Amino acid sequence: IGLILVNGEPFVIEYNCRMGDPETEVVLPRISSDFLLLLKALPDQNLPAVNLVLDQRSAATVMLVSGGYPEAYEKGKKMTIPDPENDSLFFQAGTKKEGSEILTNGGRVLAITSFGNDFREAVQKSLKQAATVEFEGKYFRSDIGFDL
Repeated sequence: IGLILVNGEPFVIEYNCRMGDPETEVVLPRISSDFLLLLKALPDQNLPAVNLVLDQRSAATVMLVSGGYPEAYEKGKKMTIPDPENDSLFFQAGTKKEGSEILTNGGRVLAITSFGNDFREAVQKSLKQAATVEFEGKYFRSDIGFDL
């Protein structure tokens, strides 16, 4: 469910029956079980027989977007992407490789998922990692997961 606050009142703006960005990037890393076995059990209606093991830590994803997103956005901006710290994962989305360089190539450029002992810690880790990625026009929200 996608929500928006208007004058302090929440309104549903979308309802999806599928996972998208950044839902996938925050949910799938918490699955410690063999994901392929889970998928194979679905068409056979045998999911109860598969042991679902979840990482009990909290996870939070911050999406880095191109300047102008969600309207017209810029492409072709050179990126500097350091290696993620422990307990963090980087998922490239709107990027492309040209020679040895990584360039922006879409609106949603990079998703950063981090684990923490609680949600607040996970968010802070993702925000810290987001600050280490560099490209012109980079934007990310710092209020993700909290009441506005």
